[in-house]
Amino acid sequence: MFLNGVGNPLEFSMAAHGQSLLKPVMHKARLLLVDDEPSNIMLLEDMLMEADRGEIRSCTNPFEVLSLYREFKPDLILLDLMMPGLDGLGVMKQLKEEGGGRIQVPVLVLTADISPQAKRQALLAGAKDFLNKPFDMIELFLRIDNLLENRFLYLDLQLQNEKLEEHVQERTQELEQAKCRIAQYARELEQTHVEMLERLARAGEFRDDDTGQHTYRVGRTTGLLAEAIGLPCVQVRCIEQAARLHDVGKIGISDNILLKPGRLTPDEFNIIKTHTTIGAALFEDGHSDLVQTAHRIALSHHERWDGNGYPQKLKGEEIPLEARLLSVADVFDALTHDRPYKTAWTIEDALAEIKKQSGSQFDPQVVELFEQLPHHQLI
Repeated sequence: MFLNGVGNPLEFSMAAHGQSLLKPVMHKARLLLVDDEPSNIMLLEDMLMEADRGEIRSCTNPFEVLSLYREFKPDLILLDLMMPGLDGLGVMKQLKEEGGGRIQVPVLVLTADISPQAKRQALLAGAKDFLNKPFDMIELFLRIDNLLENRFLYLDLQLQNEKLEEHVQERTQELEQAKCRIAQYARELEQTHVEMLERLARAGEFRDDDTGQHTYRVGRTTGLLAEAIGLPCVQVRCIEQAARLHDVGKIGISDNILLKPGRLTPDEFNIIKTHTTIGAALFEDGHSDLVQTAHRIALSHHERWDGNGYPQKLKGEEIPLEARLLSVADVFDALTHDRPYKTAWTIEDALAEIKKQSGSQFDPQVVELFEQLPHHQLI
């Protein structure tokens, strides 16, 4: 059956070819032999074991192949094509279904059917190679070795891919952790930045508001107005923080003027006006959104809608939106709290004054939005 006048294939392999058929494959392979003829199985087992081709399992009942395949997990299947009950094509169909549409290990078909149709059917069914009986033993071993070589190259590649994927996942996790650390550092840096600016604002505000809360109240009210006018959340937060810095320029004003209880002279009032340009100078050429917003607010929060404000006499929408929002919030808070030069107004009187100044001192749209806020919560 195994060819060509050679009586004992084992003697042939040892005597005629020395170690050529004993060439070890790259790994210890697991080979599954499937043939309904026990004599064929025995001969194949002897040959493969003598040639040290790995661990061998065999099966003469084709209906048991699938369970043995699951248990043994072979690297190569040597499969007879013509078997009763369930032929080799049926076995390969089961293996293909088990593998999710493809046979996961190479199949070498051994059959006495030499017709082209049989070969095509076997290859279409998922076989990787085809050998007719009676076959040449040398050719058999060469085909086995070629299939095993491809099998183990595939497994090595798969292992490398898994290691690479694992490495990529590790690096991805490291990068994510690094990103989280950078984000945390950025948040801490931003928070530190904000805290320093807030303390700068309080340094100026403490000089004419001994509670130091004016900046927070004005910032909160300005943020509510920014939200009411429909600005994005990030911009609202930025405006709320920057609004607390609107009067920081007061640090450059003498206490004799800033804390004067009586009416200011025209010259003194002109000096007071400079707190807008002093504050703007502190934030000039800033790069962050917060500092740039603080610059616009510090410079323009005493501009008037009718153009009679200071320091640039801007009119209407020439005035930055942030400054228009803050202007209403700032005046309301100043009116409803004691200052060295005045006592606090009632909320009703303050609201009436703001409505009176709509269209002259204040942006009418901002005044309308302000009227809808919960005023008792703003003082």
